[in-house]
Amino acid sequence: MLRHLVLIRWREGCPKEAVRAVTEALAALPAQIPTVRGYQLGPDLGLNPTNSDFGIVADFDDAAGYRAYAAHPRHLWVIRELIEPWAAERRSIQFELPV
Repeated sequence: MLRHLVLIRWREGCPKEAVRAVTEALAALPAQIPTVRGYQLGPDLGLNPTNSDFGIVADFDDAAGYRAYAAHPRHLWVIRELIEPWAAERRSIQFELPV
């Protein structure tokens, strides 16, 4: 099992409507991309001032499943049209989960 973790910091002045649009679009991806095995996302709770603003955790059977998700046209559209215009910083990592 492979886990994909993304952390986003929004630009100053990012409207709540933009975050809501990102949340809704990302939440719809698992139904459109069959290789997604688990998917959680949401805004930071504000418990630590140095945290990122938004997180995404996606699970896949293997690297091929992740690559299918990463290259999926709808996923790329969400990144290009909804995330990139407001993201000041985006970090990601993929790692194996113990079986």
